[in-house]
Amino acid sequence: MDVEILSRIQFAFTIAFHYIYPPLSIGLGIALVVFEGMYLRTRDKHYEQLTKFWIKIFALIFGIGVATGIVMEFEFGTNWAAYSRYVGDIFGSALAAEGVFAFALESTFLGVLLFGWNKVSPKVHFFSTIMVTLGSMFSAIWIVVANSWQQTPSGFKIVGEGMNARAEITDFWAMVFNPSSMDRIIHVWIGAFLAGTFLVLSVHAYYILKNRYVEQSKKVFGSILMIAAISALAQLFTGHGSANGVAVNQPAKLAAFEGHYDSLAVADMYLFGWVDDAEQKVTGVKIPGGLSFLLYQDFKTPVTGLNAFDKNDRPGMVNFVFQTYHIMVIIGMGLIGLTLFSLFLWWKGKLFNQRWLMIVFSFSVVLPQIANQVGWYSAEVGRQPWVVYGLLRTSDALSENVKAEQVMFSLILFTLVYLILFGLFIYLLNKKIQIGLESHGSDKNYGSTNLTSK
Repeated sequence: MDVEILSRIQFAFTIAFHYIYPPLSIGLGIALVVFEGMYLRTRDKHYEQLTKFWIKIFALIFGIGVATGIVMEFEFGTNWAAYSRYVGDIFGSALAAEGVFAFALESTFLGVLLFGWNKVSPKVHFFSTIMVTLGSMFSAIWIVVANSWQQTPSGFKIVGEGMNARAEITDFWAMVFNPSSMDRIIHVWIGAFLAGTFLVLSVHAYYILKNRYVEQSKKVFGSILMIAAISALAQLFTGHGSANGVAVNQPAKLAAFEGHYDSLAVADMYLFGWVDDAEQKVTGVKIPGGLSFLLYQDFKTPVTGLNAFDKNDRPGMVNFVFQTYHIMVIIGMGLIGLTLFSLFLWWKGKLFNQRWLMIVFSFSVVLPQIANQVGWYSAEVGRQPWVVYGLLRTSDALSENVKAEQVMFSLILFTLVYLILFGLFIYLLNKKIQIGLESHGSDKNYGSTNLTSK
């Protein structure tokens, strides 16, 4: 493989591994706010116990997320020097804002969240929990803004010519609120809410199956399930809005999502299928005119297809983009069905009698993670051959002096290290779950003296 393919694989691998953890941090932060808020309102020690337990899980996720995120910043310089030079003014601004407005906030209050139980009042501690959660959400804003600018660049000018050309910001807020940023930020947030809530549901479903902490688990299951159901439904609408934006700003990507080749024709929507790029044919189950209807509320309105673009200006891996996009949609619809059905049983008082459903929830933690990953793949591979859409090709963004064997060697090392890190994460996470809530019982000072402090 050449250096471009290897560099793309390396960056995709490192960012995919890193992207396991930030969504969990954001979603779990929401759960922590709920647990601690309920404790302060009800004085129920079970909620204090749950808060302390999940804070330990949050700290583990946060730590590995920080460690794995650092690597990507070095890759910009080692493998993608031309890209870094081209977008440094813009990407650097977003990363700087993330550090100043998000990471600093999150890190500062994280210390209070972890170590302030006996040192600050409950209200201050709860405020710290909220700030850590907001910090993680703000962090996602700036990362998504930077990536969205690559998808739909705005608020900039090009300075210089040829390989010395680079983009400079002319309007900071136009760069921040580029045409795709808001849709994508909300979509990412909700995906994170699903990742965190399903982690909580998975663990407490496991406890119910094992007849451990049943009372605590039942108390929180309904509220977290409600957040998951609302998030799953909201993701349907934000995904639709994002797809409408792609139709306007990146029509070649949208055409790849559905394997739509005709230059301008009615577009079908596939429930699932397989794309033969050589024959420009999709085999599968479809709704005739379905994509046309979703975009224009008319089954007969034509949609721009892949053949309207030069072959060098459209995604090369159409079947990969098609499959990843449809896996995301299928999982999203499955999560809607699972959460709504479970909420109905919960309302009827029959949820916890369904052992099979608790087994489903125990393993469901992987579903939002898969959806988040494949959604990212479809968005990034669907953007190809551009690293900055319409402006800078991926092939032109590489470092000039990096050789394929060097990238291969570092990719092997990264793979080994990340496998060790992931194994360590699973081991520690499982250990904390197996130890359970006993080691996170009520603290005398926090539970009594500090509850009366102002």
